[in-house]
Amino acid sequence: MPVDPQQAPAGLTDEELATLDAHWRAANYLAVGQIYLMANPLLTEPLRPEHVKPRLLGHWGTSPGLNLVHTHLNRVIKARDLDALCIWGPGHGGPAVLANSWLEGTYTETYPDITRDAQGMGRLFKQFSFPGGVPSHVAPETPGSIHEGGELGYALSHAYGAALDNPGLVVTCVIGDGEAETGPLAASWHSNKFLDPVCDGAVLPVLHLNGYKIANPTVLARLPEAELDDLLKGYGHDPIHVTGDEPAAVHRAMAAAMDTALDRIAAIQRAAREEGATERPRWPVIVLRTPKGWTGPAEVDGLPVEGTWRAHQVPLAAVRDNPEHLRQLEAWLRSYRPEELFDEHGAPRPEVLACVPLGARRLGATPHANGGLLLRELPLPPLEKYAVEVDKPGASMHEPTRVLGELLEDVMASTAGRRDFRLVGPDETASNRLQAVYAASGKAWQARTLDVDEHLDRHGRVMEILSEHTCQGWLEGYLLTGRHGLFSCYEAFVHIVDSMVNQHIKWLRTTRRLTWRAPIASLNYLLTSHVWRQDHNGFSHQDPGFVDHILNKSPEAVRVYFPPDANTLLSVADHALRSRDYVNVVVAGKQPCFDWLSMEQAKVHCARGAGVWDWAGTEDGGREPDVVLACAGDVPTQEVLAAAQLLRRHLPELAVRVVNVVDIARLMPSEEHPHGMTDFEYNGLFTADKPVIFAYHGYPWLIHRLAYRRTGHRHLHVRGYKEIGTTTTPFDMVVGNDLDRYRLVMDVIDRVPGLAVRAAAVRQRMEDVRLRHHEYIREHGVDLPEVADWSWDG
Repeated sequence: MPVDPQQAPAGLTDEELATLDAHWRAANYLAVGQIYLMANPLLTEPLRPEHVKPRLLGHWGTSPGLNLVHTHLNRVIKARDLDALCIWGPGHGGPAVLANSWLEGTYTETYPDITRDAQGMGRLFKQFSFPGGVPSHVAPETPGSIHEGGELGYALSHAYGAALDNPGLVVTCVIGDGEAETGPLAASWHSNKFLDPVCDGAVLPVLHLNGYKIANPTVLARLPEAELDDLLKGYGHDPIHVTGDEPAAVHRAMAAAMDTALDRIAAIQRAAREEGATERPRWPVIVLRTPKGWTGPAEVDGLPVEGTWRAHQVPLAAVRDNPEHLRQLEAWLRSYRPEELFDEHGAPRPEVLACVPLGARRLGATPHANGGLLLRELPLPPLEKYAVEVDKPGASMHEPTRVLGELLEDVMASTAGRRDFRLVGPDETASNRLQAVYAASGKAWQARTLDVDEHLDRHGRVMEILSEHTCQGWLEGYLLTGRHGLFSCYEAFVHIVDSMVNQHIKWLRTTRRLTWRAPIASLNYLLTSHVWRQDHNGFSHQDPGFVDHILNKSPEAVRVYFPPDANTLLSVADHALRSRDYVNVVVAGKQPCFDWLSMEQAKVHCARGAGVWDWAGTEDGGREPDVVLACAGDVPTQEVLAAAQLLRRHLPELAVRVVNVVDIARLMPSEEHPHGMTDFEYNGLFTADKPVIFAYHGYPWLIHRLAYRRTGHRHLHVRGYKEIGTTTTPFDMVVGNDLDRYRLVMDVIDRVPGLAVRAAAVRQRMEDVRLRHHEYIREHGVDLPEVADWSWDG
């Protein structure tokens, strides 16, 4: 709806309008200069081809709209003393955000060589999308940014994540109309059903409809206004429209829209916080319609540009070679009247900066965009409180994630006052056995409730929505603004956020090289309901490949752990929750599994990352083993120990070493990953020339890829998931993928020199059991008694 003149705040004075327009024109000038110029930044001489970059990169089309939003945010932040953050969804609008950062001074404070004068302006221009310079996106290098926007769809969920547990913060989120077409963005509109007006901040979406993507019209921009209003109202928002192409009119309308939206936000929060209102509010959203490439060339080479898809990137593409393009570029730059905006030294004139807030209120200086500055240590209790008793290996069983849930309950309770820890997941907290947390915090929920509902809480800090994208976006926004969290997910479906975590890892890798960016809490995944115990859901739920994707990424930023029991899961979780600037992937089962290590042993083993379980093998200390049985993952560990037990019984003379790997990156060379082993360490653990039978949780080729440079690689034989699955018994899953204990014994016999003949009868017995297994489960529907009732007797 347009702003009602009867209810609208007082309009801009002519002086305010002039200063806002001056700031906007200055930002537009700086944005164009970054795309095109490498010299003559103030046009103190006629523009020549050599002043123009040889490669023109960047995106103009969205920049004037972003500059408009930034200018008007400056006004309201200063006038209202707002604590504010902005998420710039059109990440290609880097020139705009960089321009505004330079104008407000935060860019010079961050990068002192980019001074706020003609020389600094020249450096600002030249470095943009230039070798050795800065990217064209709103990247980690950009002060005030927590959202790069390389891949579209996540701006709004990041904004809500930033607002959670930040009751004094207003997060504006500019959503491009191209981004608005993505599935993740569509789902994230529902975040307002989880935003608590008492304990959380506010999100003000600005849907920027400039009409076009790279080459096509955008869906929402072509909807009739009434239909778009119906859509936004259906999402629970109250739309405010700003439409136009005449700058003065748009400035007045945008100022009124901002004031109206912020007044409504203040009224919503006041009603909830002071008057006890519990009805879910309708939050405002601003719909901004301005031309794509606004104020740029109207026509180039006889074709319309401004207001069309041709304005998306570089409207004048042949400036160095085409004199007419050069003339148009100079006319375009001079249309902003730079002599009115910058003094003779190139510094912004006072009227340009009249709307800019001071200090940390500037969008480029807010500590919320450098969340490590606000981060506090998580109060993690001693692990011994939750440890399961292990008098001897394999004598008891626990559900590892249920044990972890007790730890998370206490973390949630101990952060109740400071509210800086959240657990997110797609409707699976209880399914993943973490429901103990409900004793400390319910599930965030602002929509209608029924009597049959459980654990819903208007102020809850457990977040569940059946959109992995939204969960990931919430948590990323939360972490990037200085808080802690954990993402619990079914292993097979975490793939949905493959590209999202890719963007986050790239962000972390870049920020590690920026000394002004303080480290943030790690992004922690708990992947459970995993491949080997999805026998009830079947093939569609069986995929352990997320770790393959993660281990392709920057080694300094990624960690992958396979704790084999409850105590090792506690130890790994403690480490992950304490860590900074990592993506930690922890794969652990929720079904009952054997307890192998005491808490003290688990801590040592997890710190080592990989080690010999001497109690499980049959090595004689005086000689090398004949074979190494290695394992990573809870089910592979059980199968390896069962195989070791069979070998002890049937081939007692064989020297067997059992190696368990918790930290999978330990297999990599030390030059390739910080956790990798030297060749000396690796050969000491796995030997250089003895057969290694490796039972791995996921796809077997990952182990080969990690270890391919090792001396003993040709002796390495890996068993893992081979994309064979169905609804079947738990043991049949491992048999179908040749990961079972009997197959592992057969592998030992096949690969240890001399055993093939000497142990032929043993091998045949192993094969017979596998055949009997197939017949038994088809008749009885359950696993063989010797499997179902197996226990470690070492």
